[in-house]
Amino acid sequence: MSQIPLRNEQEIEKIREACKLASDVLVMIAPYVKEGVSTGELDKICHEYMVNEQKVIPACLGYHGFPNATCISVNEVVCHGIPSMDKILKNGDILNIDVTVIKDGYFGDNSMMYVVGETNIRSQRLVDVTLESLYIGLRTVKPGIRLKEIGKAIQKYVEKEGFSVVREYCGHGIGTEFHCDPQVLHYNSDDGGVVLKEGMVFTIEPMVNAGKKEIRNMPDGWTVKTKDRSHSAQFEHQIVVTKEGCEVMTIRDEEIASGRISRFMKNS
Repeated sequence: MSQIPLRNEQEIEKIREACKLASDVLVMIAPYVKEGVSTGELDKICHEYMVNEQKVIPACLGYHGFPNATCISVNEVVCHGIPSMDKILKNGDILNIDVTVIKDGYFGDNSMMYVVGETNIRSQRLVDVTLESLYIGLRTVKPGIRLKEIGKAIQKYVEKEGFSVVREYCGHGIGTEFHCDPQVLHYNSDDGGVVLKEGMVFTIEPMVNAGKKEIRNMPDGWTVKTKDRSHSAQFEHQIVVTKEGCEVMTIRDEEIASGRISRFMKNS
C-alpha cells in the first residue's frame, strides 16, 4: 500500500465543497424517483443539474469508459448499473444512485438508496440495515484505531441481521484522485497494518445482499449482480478523520434531522 495522504485544512475545505455538491445531487433527484420513470431519465436529470446548475464535472462519465454521469443499480444489481431509457422503474423497486463530482480538481463521492412506492418487508429491511451498517462504520472511525475495525463492525452487524456483505468492492481513499489508498473493506480482513490518522479522507460504502454474498459480472463489463438474484443495497458517505472521530462530508440535512449521525462524529 502506498503512502496514504493526510489532507491539510485548505484541501479539506475544497473536498468539503465537492462533497456538498455531490450530496445535493442525491437530494435533488429524490422527487423524480417514481414508478414509470426510466433510469436513463434520472441520469439525464442528474447530468444536466451537475453540468448546468452546479458547474461541476460528473466523475463517472468516461471513467474507464463508463457511459453515464451516474451509476444506477436496481434490485439485484449490486453496483455500477448503467442507466438506460429502457429500464423503467416499477412499484416496489429499490435502487441505488451513486454520484461523484469534480469541483476545482477535488472529488466528492456518495450514494444512497431510494424505494419506488412500497416494497416488500425483506427489501425494506435490507435498505434499513444497510443504512445502519454505514452509520455503525461511521461511529467506529477515530484516529489510532486499525482500519479493519470499520469492516469488522459492519460485518458483525449485517450478519447478525441475517444479510451478507459483498467482498469484491470496497470504500477507498479519495481527494484529488477518484480512487487511492486506503482500501476500506466492509468485512473483517487484513488491512496491511493501517492505523487511522487525522486528515485521512476516504469513503465507507457497504454493499449488502438480502441473500448470499456472491456476485456475478454482466457481459457489459460494468453491471454487477447478486449471484442468487436476491436484492442488494448500498449507502456511501465520504469522510475525513478528525481529532475526535470523523467529519461526514456528504451528510444530508435529513440525516442530521434524524439525530442518528451528525456532521462531526465524536467517537473518542
